[in-house]
Amino acid sequence: MSNKSDNFVIDMGNSSIKVGQFQGSQLIKDWVFQSLQEVVSLVNQSAAKRIIICSVASEAQDLASQLTANGIIILDASTPIPFENHYKTKNTLGVDRIAALAGAECINSGKNNLVIDMGSCITYDFLDKNHKYQGGSISPGIDLRFKAMNDYTKRLPLITKYNKVELVGKTTKDAMVSGVINGISAEVDGIISRYLVKWPDLEVIMCGRAANSFESNLKATIFASPKLVLIGLNRILEYNEQS
Repeated sequence: MSNKSDNFVIDMGNSSIKVGQFQGSQLIKDWVFQSLQEVVSLVNQSAAKRIIICSVASEAQDLASQLTANGIIILDASTPIPFENHYKTKNTLGVDRIAALAGAECINSGKNNLVIDMGSCITYDFLDKNHKYQGGSISPGIDLRFKAMNDYTKRLPLITKYNKVELVGKTTKDAMVSGVINGISAEVDGIISRYLVKWPDLEVIMCGRAANSFESNLKATIFASPKLVLIGLNRILEYNEQS
């Protein structure tokens, strides 16, 4: 099914499992699964030589125990990475954020990078041109904002889908959608502008499942990279092979 030198990278998120197949630095195929068994079946049939697993859940060890490859890395705070980590609480830094930063290091090596991940939470992470991760910020994502309004009020509904975003909402649902989506756009633009004051040559990379919803609405120039975490995982795998 694949060459034995292929790398397989596995990103276990909150709602799905993404798998990428790489030959060297080239992503040749990727999949999205809902169950561990689907991943196990694919990867074991591939005879993959090297695998890296990134999990924000707690099933990484369970998955690794079912895979037949000899070289398996479970990404954590102790895994060697291709940049300096200056975060003060390294053990609390999400592995998905580490992978996205490694992706930025791979794509824009030697540049000042702001990585924005539009997931369950919105994370902003700054990797400077000297390959030093300096930290960032975290705020609630789309679903969390809608859920918070429903949880902490008596009459506001839970919004799970919407078709359009107006500036001036003429119904409660439209007003909530406007507040969340336009509010996030204003937040992202505002944070990018503050970074640009300090680092005018800043490169902004956006990833995450909601990235495409915002790319065209922002004033700032950004580069959307939906596969950034997969690219970063492969970069870490390659880095560990070379170390």
